[in-house]
Amino acid sequence: MVEFYQQLAAALKQGGVVLATVTSTKGSVPREVGAKMMICADGKTYGTIGGGAGEAKVYQQALQVLQNGEKQLVEIDLSGAPHREIQGVCGGTMLVWLELWSGDASLSLVNEIIDKLTSGQPGAIITPLNINAKPYLETANIPELPQLKNHTLIEPLLTPPTLLIIGAGHIAIPLVKMAKIAGFKIIIQDDRLDFATPERFPDASLVLAKPITSILENIQQISNLYIALVTRGYLQDVSALEILKHCHAQYIGMVGSKKRVDTVYKILQYQGNLPRIYAPIGLDIGALTPEEIAVSICAELIKVRRGGTGRSLSENIL
Repeated sequence: MVEFYQQLAAALKQGGVVLATVTSTKGSVPREVGAKMMICADGKTYGTIGGGAGEAKVYQQALQVLQNGEKQLVEIDLSGAPHREIQGVCGGTMLVWLELWSGDASLSLVNEIIDKLTSGQPGAIITPLNINAKPYLETANIPELPQLKNHTLIEPLLTPPTLLIIGAGHIAIPLVKMAKIAGFKIIIQDDRLDFATPERFPDASLVLAKPITSILENIQQISNLYIALVTRGYLQDVSALEILKHCHAQYIGMVGSKKRVDTVYKILQYQGNLPRIYAPIGLDIGALTPEEIAVSICAELIKVRRGGTGRSLSENIL
């Protein structure tokens, strides 16, 4: 989310920008309430509200808003109903609010939003869906999810989930890249100084080249924490789990064969109070290479975060 607003701030310095925001949905649609796309004065876009013909319609309407500054609520018809103008056949409809952001006031608001997101302080963007009111920032009574209330869209500024990757070997390299794309903030830990380096992991927010026993202070204040153990051996797993068993993580996954996982459990069984561990880590997609394993792990992270089933979508149709 913060990257989007950083892009918006940069675009506003060049001119006006139309912000397209999904305000409500019904039935099967490609994006959720709060999904955004910006359309700049030069015609360039950033973000997406779902792609396809529906997004193309929003783009064309946004070009009008860039010219006349008049806010619009655009309906995207994905129902496939023969009597309606059709932009797709996903099965539902979505409403998209188009609003021109420009000038110092808009840039100041975007910078406030960025400050909230980077600091982790609570806040929400309040967007009245009428032509006379402007968006503003609220810091009290923040909902957990975006919601439309009294013709006003309330969007909580949610800090991204943090993925702590323990182990900086071959799997960690593609996992950092994929998890970053999937919206995670990344922390890398490994006690090997030549492995845990910023140069090796340029997409990580923090690289800790220190023993696992010293990282607890770095993660104690993280509320939305996911952990992936991709270490070089079971002894490192044991050391990590001894530290992490008191950690309130949303997810802890551990790489390894069944034998390696069983060995770790046997060593730790006398200590008790172990959290749930996804081990072996990842979804069963037949992964073999480090890159494929990273895809498997990232898929499981998304599954846990979003509450998915892990089944092939085609199975849900049958």
